[in-house]
Amino acid sequence: MNIIDDLMERSPASRLGIVEVDAEARGRRWHFGEMVATSAGLSGAFAARGVKRGDVVMTLVGNRIEWVLTLLACWRMGAVALPCNTQLRRKDLELRVAASNPALCVGEERLLGELPDGVPVMTMADIAYVLDEDQPHETPAAVADMAAEDPALIVFTSGTTGDPRGVVHAYRYLFGQQVQAEHWFGSRRGDLAWCTTATGWSKSARNVFLAPWLTGAAAVIHDGRFDPEERLDLAEALGVNVLCQAPTEYRMLARRTALRPLPALRRMVSAGEPLDPETIAAWQAATGLEPADGYGQTETGQVTANLVGEAVKPGSMGVPLPGIEVRIEDGELQLRAASSPTFFSRYLDDERFEGEWWPTGDLVTKDDEGFLFFDGRNDDIISSSGYRIGPTEVEAALLSHPAVADAAAVAAPDPERGSVVRAIVVLRDGEPSAELVQELKDHCRAQTAPYKAPRIVDFVDELPKTTSGKVKRAQLRKSV
Repeated sequence: MNIIDDLMERSPASRLGIVEVDAEARGRRWHFGEMVATSAGLSGAFAARGVKRGDVVMTLVGNRIEWVLTLLACWRMGAVALPCNTQLRRKDLELRVAASNPALCVGEERLLGELPDGVPVMTMADIAYVLDEDQPHETPAAVADMAAEDPALIVFTSGTTGDPRGVVHAYRYLFGQQVQAEHWFGSRRGDLAWCTTATGWSKSARNVFLAPWLTGAAAVIHDGRFDPEERLDLAEALGVNVLCQAPTEYRMLARRTALRPLPALRRMVSAGEPLDPETIAAWQAATGLEPADGYGQTETGQVTANLVGEAVKPGSMGVPLPGIEVRIEDGELQLRAASSPTFFSRYLDDERFEGEWWPTGDLVTKDDEGFLFFDGRNDDIISSSGYRIGPTEVEAALLSHPAVADAAAVAAPDPERGSVVRAIVVLRDGEPSAELVQELKDHCRAQTAPYKAPRIVDFVDELPKTTSGKVKRAQLRKSV
């Protein structure tokens, strides 16, 4: 199998694939024939730089066409794509480089300063040269015949109990998106779908363009900062039919703009954390539509959803997708691994899940109609604005500051973001101050991705701990 032959080459060359909008709101339409040809040329450039089948190619690229073409070039030649969030800092990237040993990093010039030394790079200028038809080009790599279990994609977890882990998805993961694309995402032939997530997250790889393409739709990519008014204007001007946003984006739009009907919009979906009833009601009143929540993990792909064609149950993550088997054991949602076409193959350290039922670590309840409701995490993860943040990463950043003797990170409720990171800090000496609070926030932003930095910093004389020395985060959460 290969996505180039089995999806793109079987479609007309004139089929619209991507509507690209840059940071200045300039648009360009990319059709399948052009994307096949340009990604083929890019695969030749990769091969000339030593990339082989099975090698890892990292990206540090935002929602630009170069990101899409890089993934296609990888999948054409059998290389493994590792998209990275553009907010990652050197420490984050050092971990990913050490774990994956990338043969190449394709990155925007402004981001490559955070990349550790020793990784070969291709800049946007290099990509532009490859895409220039007037320049000499390398021979494209052959379309590889991929087996279902061959590696295709690496996505890193948020790191709940330690450092983030690289999750390896097999080639079947790409085509396995058909189930959620049809039954949750909901795009149809001829539609235009916009999944607004940043590159580097599991939802971006599967829903920015794979889900639309598998259902006959085209995809929007927008390389610009989130602006509520612009988001609505752009969705209306482009005629977006399916909108996939993080819960925080739905909340911000509902509270910071005047929602209005979007004539072309037919379906909205959301995932990452539960949407509050107030936000759902605001969108329903303004547009006649309700965002349909869904649920999945980096390791599993999509698991549950408020399904296409059925009424949305507010506050619920839906029911299992067709063919997906789940159960609840001691309040925890568990997935029968063999029932999911998108279940991961292994971690980068070669650890594999050999059991029958995958423990998600998420606590849920089920109502009489079989709808599932998220109750919380059993591993203290922080879910903020759709990002899943491991507290140990935040704590490590805080502890690297010379004023900090001890620190813990927990979730604090927030009306727009669902939760934000709250830091509880024990100082080495001295007194707390507003200046120190800001200094700690800035320090964390410099040490790790900005979305992981605490928005609240509190000071205590001592952290509550178990007899074995573990911080009692549940107790700290209750003290908010």
